[in-house]
Amino acid sequence: MTSRKQLKIRVRARMARTGESYSTALRHVAGPAPETSVGGYRLRGGVHPESASVANVLAHHGVRSGGAELTEALVFGAAGGPGAGYILWEFAHDDSRPVVIGFSSQWQYHDRALLSSLERLGVPARVHRTAGSVGAAGVLAESLADGAPAIVWPDRVGLGYRHLPASMDGMGGHPVVVHGTSGDACLVDDRTLARLSVPADELAAARARVGSYRNLLVAPAPAGDVPVPVLQAALRSGIADCAARLAGTSTSFALPAWRKWSRLMTDAKAAKGWPRVFDDGRGLVDALASIWEGASPAGMTGGHLRDLTADMLDQASPVIDTPLDRAAAAWREAAGAWRAVAETALPIEVPAFARLRELTAAVQESITAEGDAGRDDAARDAAQLWALRAGLSAEPPLGPSERTDLFAALAGALGRVHDAERAAVGELTGIEG
Repeated sequence: MTSRKQLKIRVRARMARTGESYSTALRHVAGPAPETSVGGYRLRGGVHPESASVANVLAHHGVRSGGAELTEALVFGAAGGPGAGYILWEFAHDDSRPVVIGFSSQWQYHDRALLSSLERLGVPARVHRTAGSVGAAGVLAESLADGAPAIVWPDRVGLGYRHLPASMDGMGGHPVVVHGTSGDACLVDDRTLARLSVPADELAAARARVGSYRNLLVAPAPAGDVPVPVLQAALRSGIADCAARLAGTSTSFALPAWRKWSRLMTDAKAAKGWPRVFDDGRGLVDALASIWEGASPAGMTGGHLRDLTADMLDQASPVIDTPLDRAAAAWREAAGAWRAVAETALPIEVPAFARLRELTAAVQESITAEGDAGRDDAARDAAQLWALRAGLSAEPPLGPSERTDLFAALAGALGRVHDAERAAVGELTGIEG
């Protein structure tokens, strides 16, 4: 017990310090985490919710290509790889100003990239949409009875295990895999490495909460392995799609989004300029914490995904017989630029910010490593986290001059992200889909 407690402390401390995911931090501290199995379903972890969900379900079905299982990185490539996008929200109901950053392909559409990955890989799937919760629960039960784990899109608050504040109810979520039942509960894989369950009625309510993807269910039903030529075509198409999309002119869904965000960091006249939005400092820490969690793999959505992109290119290179080492190196440079953004937004040298990072990492570690067994720890740490965020957002620890310096530093860091990613995209040109 003491050894396990000490390991938790060391892993959480590393996650908070580096922004690494639980699996990466654990590997550095104690070696790779062993896979576990619940009811015959393998809990393999993962980084990106969409790609990990598909990869883990295909692994459950025994799907291979060229004799090997499809990795999350290869599925990520088939889905279109990385994306770009930024939104600064302003919510009156709780006076918050969270930041949402789009890091994956077609991030603004809840299911397009996931369905694209299945289509490109030639994997058929049962796709079901309905407004009725009873019908949705019935289809989920049928899928599980057929031995087909299903990917669903619940609202995060409704799932319960993240212990989010009520003010975030209805603000959305990411896909998870439902792979079985236990009594009145459903077994859920949210890139976890231990048994995680949600009461069936709470899952049903969470699935019905967000109108744009109410009760959506995708259950991959592979007929066999993915032929190597199909995988080759899927990767070429996904990489080409990524290059074309990011090289576009959109200031919302292509690389110019980073340049626009950089400008808004110091623009006092623009309606969404940070000096204007945060003129009195209220809500600023909430936004800064959103940047750190959104960009860091230690957060709940997988972070900037640029390391995953580099891994995908390394793995894709021998499959498509195309040298991609320069491209992979360029995306790792971009990953470093994003780490600098996260560090600038929530510098660990500020004690209150260090505590925010520690609590964020602690919640994620409890969910990923312990699942149901870590629920009490996650609840305790989440309560402290959100109380601290609220308090710091109401009474920010940064004065006017400190905010000005911080905004200028973030503008510079985001400008370097834009330059790094423009170079990285340039390395992908010429790959035909």
